Amino acid sequence: MNILETLQKLLAESGFAMMFQNGGWRNLVMIVVSCVLLYLGIKKKFEPLLLVGIAFGCLLVNVSLFFVKDASGNLVSTADALYHTDLWTKFLDPNNTEYYHNFGAILKEGGFLDILYIGVKAGLYPSLIFMGVGAMTDFGPLIARPSSLILGAAAQFGVFFAFFGANFLGFTGAQAASIGIIGGADGPTAIYLTTKLAPELLGPIAVAAYSYMALIPMIQPPIMRALTTKKERETVMTQAREVSKTEKIIFPIVVTIFCVLLLPSTAPLIGCLMLGNLWRECGVTERLSDTVQNALMNIVTVFLGISVGATMAGDQFLTLQTIYIVALGLIAFAFSTIGGLLVGKIMYKLSGGKINPLIGSAGVSAVPMAARVSQIEGQKANPKNFLLMHAMGPNVAGVIGSAIAAGFLLKVFGG
Repeated sequence: MNILETLQKLLAESGFAMMFQNGGWRNLVMIVVSCVLLYLGIKKKFEPLLLVGIAFGCLLVNVSLFFVKDASGNLVSTADALYHTDLWTKFLDPNNTEYYHNFGAILKEGGFLDILYIGVKAGLYPSLIFMGVGAMTDFGPLIARPSSLILGAAAQFGVFFAFFGANFLGFTGAQAASIGIIGGADGPTAIYLTTKLAPELLGPIAVAAYSYMALIPMIQPPIMRALTTKKERETVMTQAREVSKTEKIIFPIVVTIFCVLLLPSTAPLIGCLMLGNLWRECGVTERLSDTVQNALMNIVTVFLGISVGATMAGDQFLTLQTIYIVALGLIAFAFSTIGGLLVGKIMYKLSGGKINPLIGSAGVSAVPMAARVSQIEGQKANPKNFLLMHAMGPNVAGVIGSAIAAGFLLKVFGG
């Protein structure tokens, strides 16, 4: 054995050599991006539970995914790749009968990250995340003040504003719908809808959604102060009525029946959300509620984060579309906040000054972060102001609203 030849071959086939072949520089750029995301997640604590996993998934795919030319001169993934963009392209190609929607081919030929990504593509991880969210959420404030549903619906305005903006920039209807749902401020919903309508955009959409969710304490306050008067922000709301145990048990059942019959495409998200909440409230399934809130939620978060990060391969992520998506995501967040605040101001007028319009901004479904921002801004205007529980009503209504918006868009553009 010629040791020198072996070492030369090893170096020639290593990732270091691949960096300078067939667009490998894009992977180098994405390695830097992944390190920046790790810094934001660890040091700045921007949604760390998911962002650290997403960033490391991005790192893994870009240190393993390089392209070589096959016998026909086509670029194909190297054998050691953990994720194969060319394999998923075949999976989505209806003209490729061997691979089209064939998870078996993914299991047979895919790498570690390909196999994990099946859970994203099948809609499994987002639905299980919703189950955990339901088990951790108290719908009492929403039941006590049903008008919160209006604020939750109003805060979906940014979804449709960004949708039309994306259409104007040349995105297809399905892609525009996936971009618009960023405005719902609900990461799992954004991932679920995008995997169904525009999986090629999952990486930038997921990063934009979770990054802006983490930045809500920076994005929302200037808008809240600009659109409300000091008098409105000072408004002290009276305590809502106490909600009975029976009401809390009936609520998830009624919501499931109504929403799924109205939009069957919402069944995976709404169904899992309400099942998790029913386990929480019924009083006889404490073990299941605890498992869903903690163990299951943690496991799925691990798989979801790494899988989404895997879609951030350099050859797909570094495009002009990514810049558009990041910009449109910010616009969607801003206009969702504006929609909730404007309807909040209307309710302030109609109630004779009894409803603080700041709770309207909590209609975006980032639970409970958006509600905390409403509380903080309310106390800045009036130290006696305690808006947290009042804001939780629109906040959890926003979770339902974003799922319904996603179901509507999936019905329209998903066939």
